[in-house]
Amino acid sequence: MKDDYLERILCARVYDIATESPLELAPALTARLNNTLLLKREDMQPIFSFKIRGAYNKMVRLHPAQLKRGVIAASAGNHAQGVALAAQKIGCGATIVMPVTTPRIKVAAVKAAGARVELYGDSYSDAHQRATQLTRRKRLTFIHPYDDPDVIAGQGTIGMELLRQWSAPLHAIFVAVGGGGLIGGIAAYVKRLRPEVRIIGVEPVDSDAMTRSLAAGRRINLPHVGLFAEGVAVKQVGRETFRLARKLVDEMILVDTDSICAAIKDVFEDTRAVLEPAGALAIAGAKNYVERTGIRDRNLIAVACGANINFDRLRFVAERAELGEHREAILAVTIPEMPGSFRRFCSMLGSRNVTEFNYRYADPEKAHVFVGVQVRDQKETLKLVSRLRRKGLTTLDISNNEMAKLHVRHLVGGRAPQASNELLYRFEFPERPGALMRFLESMTHNWNISLFHYRNHGADYGRVLVGMQVPPGERSDFRHFLSELGYSYVDETDNATYSLFLA
Repeated sequence: MKDDYLERILCARVYDIATESPLELAPALTARLNNTLLLKREDMQPIFSFKIRGAYNKMVRLHPAQLKRGVIAASAGNHAQGVALAAQKIGCGATIVMPVTTPRIKVAAVKAAGARVELYGDSYSDAHQRATQLTRRKRLTFIHPYDDPDVIAGQGTIGMELLRQWSAPLHAIFVAVGGGGLIGGIAAYVKRLRPEVRIIGVEPVDSDAMTRSLAAGRRINLPHVGLFAEGVAVKQVGRETFRLARKLVDEMILVDTDSICAAIKDVFEDTRAVLEPAGALAIAGAKNYVERTGIRDRNLIAVACGANINFDRLRFVAERAELGEHREAILAVTIPEMPGSFRRFCSMLGSRNVTEFNYRYADPEKAHVFVGVQVRDQKETLKLVSRLRRKGLTTLDISNNEMAKLHVRHLVGGRAPQASNELLYRFEFPERPGALMRFLESMTHNWNISLFHYRNHGADYGRVLVGMQVPPGERSDFRHFLSELGYSYVDETDNATYSLFLA
């Protein structure tokens, strides 16, 4: 029976290739959260991800004729590695279709296991469409990454291990959600034996297919998904996983990129392991849950589900982690343009560590300073802003200003007095080879580009800040141009940091 996941999980064949991952205390996080937080270390599997469980459990049950023809999978990386390694062990051919945005470390690992790789599209959904075409054309057996009972049962062995490893009272288990196979398998086992344990799913704010689907009571197809946590970048959850989630999942939590980066840093400080963004989702969700509910002295488990991250992406993670923890405040402060002003301003910051200080002369009376300061938490930021204002300094907290964090901090002082009729727009596009050149080609027009800032630092999207000189009489034409451009954009012309530092 499809519904009897307990039997499926107990009979799952995963330990030919997977290991029983440890359940470890996160001591620093435990102390900070005032709750016991344990990490289920699926990042320690042979492919550094839980995906090996479901892939092998599915493939080892295939008919010999199916294995002889070969298998195919679509994946943003970890399922691909699971299928490739399982195929290598079983002795069958494997073709993997992966999004072009997949980190190189995952592509290299799949090729190293002997699988054929085809890069296609920007998301899992694009790769899945291509894999479906190849499945029919070449009569291969498709190994679904999540919407298959045998795959779900393979992932469910994590729940079986959890309850065996932790018999004390347990308040909640936090699980990253992409297509839903991991949370479906864990919930199917845990809720059968320990129904009082809360099963809480965690998604990025820009890849929230399960959250939206559960709220709507039907599967929602997202028009696009974020790519930072590419392991959960799924436009639509599975039919079977959605059915299980509706029955068994207690709650969904959404977290942003900065919170994920902070969780990666937290786990590193506790374990010295570096999780990938999707692998740290559950930890970010647990922190969010504790802060929101105020619970204390409970036992919580977060599944650290993967550690396949490109090294160059760590630049972006390190830059955003402090902001995600509210341990860095970014402020725009206006001080008098006179000798001694800087010294007096610095004295007002007290003994706090200054992380960044940007200034360029632009006005004979006022100096606009872009400053980063280390703080303990958000409350300290509020106190610091209040203190500066009481001292008569106009102060703007821009810690949550996306344009300031991405662009302005690298452009401070870049004023252009001759750039009349300037409009400022921030664009985003999936970071993939050739993406910037395609963007530049699409921007060809009669309007003069007066500002351009792009920085590739291993992030999920290519982010570009563009200033264009557009006469008032041509604004309607410009809006039409933007609608035809095909890129996500935000009008930043009225952003306070633009007027302070760039206009």
